[in-house]
Amino acid sequence: MLAGCVAHRAGPPPPPPPAVVYIPRPPPAEMVEAMPPPPDPRPIWVWQKGHWRWDGREYVWHPGHWFERPPHVAEWVPPHWEQHANGWFLIEGHWR
Repeated sequence: MLAGCVAHRAGPPPPPPPAVVYIPRPPPAEMVEAMPPPPDPRPIWVWQKGHWRWDGREYVWHPGHWFERPPHVAEWVPPHWEQHANGWFLIEGHWR
């Protein structure tokens, strides 16, 4: 580094990506849920349907819920499980 130059970081480094956890058996079938009306009539609400999560020992159902859409996003991709040679793994819900 040149004398008199100071390196600046824009905040802490980003966290490492989460480790992929492979489950040897597939998740149970999705539960059927009744989707309640959104909290209010504004078109900012997105329904995240319920899904199975792995708690380290077994699959646990997380019920669906409404959440607010961030500005300037296109589409919500719900959490879902995919099969790989090492087992099943969860793809977290995300915006694209």
